[in-house]
Amino acid sequence: MIDPARHRSVFSPSRFGDRRVDVVGVGATGSRIALGLAKLGVQNLHAWDFDKVEEHNVANQLYTVGSVGSYKVTALARLIHAQTGDSITTHKEAVTGNTKLGEVVFLLTDTMSSRREIFEGALAGKFNVRLMIETRMGVDDGRVYAIQPWNPTQAERWLGTLYGDDDATVVASACGTAVTVGPTADLITGFALWQFIKWAAAEVEHKDERVNFETILGGRWPTAVPF
Repeated sequence: MIDPARHRSVFSPSRFGDRRVDVVGVGATGSRIALGLAKLGVQNLHAWDFDKVEEHNVANQLYTVGSVGSYKVTALARLIHAQTGDSITTHKEAVTGNTKLGEVVFLLTDTMSSRREIFEGALAGKFNVRLMIETRMGVDDGRVYAIQPWNPTQAERWLGTLYGDDDATVVASACGTAVTVGPTADLITGFALWQFIKWAAAEVEHKDERVNFETILGGRWPTAVPF
């Protein structure tokens, strides 16, 4: 296990204990979030993804050229073990509405329809799931949502932010795939992990911390001064 001395006052792995954290989808943000959780010292960490690493993933995800062809969760487990010495539980399968998940869930699948299905079946009204964090990423902007899925008011409010897959505004590259860049994923990951840290402080440390329902992020600010 890594030495958490530098951040123990912010997040204490020993006090967080063996609470289960699930990362559903380990692409651009998911791979970064999973590594960040491992470096915080989360011990009961589960990663879900049925995709394999492709060459174009290397540019904006944590995977290396040597991981191409491997399942993402397998490559992620190797990466996390190399950097922290810890192991994670991997699932080379899709999460469905019938999947049983842990106390904290990062919902990061590729489509809005899959997120809705997972939420309505596996998260909404489940009192064992205390926190759900969901992120959305554009080319240079993103959003982070954090809710208590067992709370009907919060659940309804979050469901109202969803849109159809056909209505998504996605910038496509010349080859037809979505345009994403690593720095945007880094930005979103940091804010998503801070929502987790704040929730843990309130839930475990009994500190007066509140998560934000919605955080809107932008990488290109109009007031930015160029070099």
